[in-house]
This record gives sequence, C-alpha cells and structure tokens, in this order.
Amino acid sequence: MKVVVTDYIEPDLKWEAAEMARRGIEFAAHQLKFTGAARVIEATRDADVVVVNMVPVTAEIVSGWERCRLLIRHGVGYDNVDLAALERARIPCCYIPDYCTEEVAEHAIMLMLACARRIETSRKVLDDSSRRGQWDFAEVIPIWRIAGRTVGILGCGRIGSRVYQKLQSFGVDFRIVDPYLSQERKRELGIEVVDLETMLRESDYVTVHTPLTRETRHIVNRRTLAMMKPTAYLVNTSRGPMVDTEALAEALNRGTIAGAAIDVFEREPPPPDHPLFSARNVILTPHLAWYSEDAAWRIRELIVLEIDRFTAGLPPRYVAKAEAV
Repeated sequence: MKVVVTDYIEPDLKWEAAEMARRGIEFAAHQLKFTGAARVIEATRDADVVVVNMVPVTAEIVSGWERCRLLIRHGVGYDNVDLAALERARIPCCYIPDYCTEEVAEHAIMLMLACARRIETSRKVLDDSSRRGQWDFAEVIPIWRIAGRTVGILGCGRIGSRVYQKLQSFGVDFRIVDPYLSQERKRELGIEVVDLETMLRESDYVTVHTPLTRETRHIVNRRTLAMMKPTAYLVNTSRGPMVDTEALAEALNRGTIAGAAIDVFEREPPPPDHPLFSARNVILTPHLAWYSEDAAWRIRELIVLEIDRFTAGLPPRYVAKAEAV
C-alpha cells in the first residue's frame, strides 16, 4: 500500500513518515502546489491514498490515477477538489471538519469583540493622541457594551453551536438560522431558530458558520446586507465565497453596516487590490481561525486515523458529496 501527500503546510512530515513505516506503508511527501497537473499525476499515479492540502484535484488528475481508492483533504473545506470527477471514479473524498472547532469559535468571538470595542480604531486614536500629547476619543465614539445585544448565528452546526455555547455568559440574546438543525439538536442546545431575514434585521452581530454549498454561496450579498442594521457588524470565519466581496466593500464604504471582520476570502491569498483592503471599518485576518498548535497536531493525528480506517476496511468518518457544492 502507498500513501502520497501532494503538498503540506507543516515544517516537515517526519512524524507521518515514521507512523507509515511502523505500519509497513510506503509513504511519499511532495510540495506540488504550483507545479501543474502533469507533475501531480506523475507523483500520485500509483498511490492507494492521496492526501491533499491546496493542490487542485481536477478531473485530469483523477483520470491519471491507477490505484487511488481514497482522497483525504487536509482541512475542513474541499473547494479545490472536483468531487464529481472523484465520484465518477468511485473515489471517496474524506475531509477533516472536527480538528479546529474550538479555534474557529474562539476566533469568531474574538473578531466580534474586536468590532464591538473598535480595537483597530482605538490603536489609531492612541497613536494620534500620543503625537498630540492629549487624549482625543472622538474617532472611536460610540462604543456599546455587548451585554443586552443580539448575536445572529448563521449555521448552528459544529462551530456555530460552540460559538453559541461560549457566548452564554456574555448576556446576549440570540437569533439562530439553521434550517437543517434537527428537533433533537435544538432541544439539546435549548434554542429556537428563525428565518434569515428576521436574524439579519434583529441582530447587532452576525457571525457566519455554514458550509459552502450552492445554496449558501454569496448568502451575504447586497440584498441581505441591506437587511442588516446600520449599527450591525458581520463576522465571517467559514468560507470566503459565503460573502459577495464587492457587495460587502460597498456596504462598508456606504455605511450600510457599521463594520465587518473577515478571516476568509473568495480568492486566497487575496490580491493586493482586494476591495476589502481599502474598505472602511473592517478587520482582516489571514485565514488563521483554524490555527493553534493543538489543532495543527490534531489534524495530523486524524489523517493517520483515516488511513488506519482505510486499511481496516472501514469507511471515512466524513465524506464530501458533489451535489452539495
């Protein structure tokens, strides 16, 4: 059996190599993100399991595989994978959605608090006041306490529900949108759900936590942004294409909403002329909501777990479906 890694973000994969050697599995790791399809096919042609981070897995590459029976996507999303091509080849796409739940929930709340306390503007006020030799808080006023405000959660699955649970002690109200949440799960969390328009119109903070599907792509757009309060903030730590970038930049610059905090982008990394780089009242982070040392190790362990499941004849824990994207 052979496992091939197309690309990776870790400093090295010595641990994985040792784990595979201990199991008697041939292992090869490459950095093929920018090399093109021919080089990827050459490296993965005889692999039984392919592990991919950001290399685009196209129909051309899938057609070049002679033995592959499992693709493992290193991460939560699978935007770079042609799922339809995999399904035609009867190769399941396993993904790892449960390695960074705590980190993303914490990052979303951090961004929400940074918006509420106007952290970025506060630093400018500090610098300006320091130069003048006297305080001037005019630019940062007003700031409102979070207690008593309403948080809208768009998607109350694995991460959205942790945001809800972690915010319990903040004294906020909630408006939650998730048409796929079971009655049992709603009872377990002690929540009721509302429709999208109600959530947008009544929330002071809207945080996005849905998977990227045909239904949710650009769910935040000119029409939905116009439903939000002019004092409201948008937070997105899910997937970049959930938000129409041009519409958000326009809403920020026109004052349609008070601000936004964004960790994910439609194109990554975003180009230097990205509209949000010059937009008003926006906090941007470089798609790092997933990261902690704990999460970085956990995903490595879970990928090895998936390889062990494969060798034992067990199905992947999570399989991406083409019809959802």
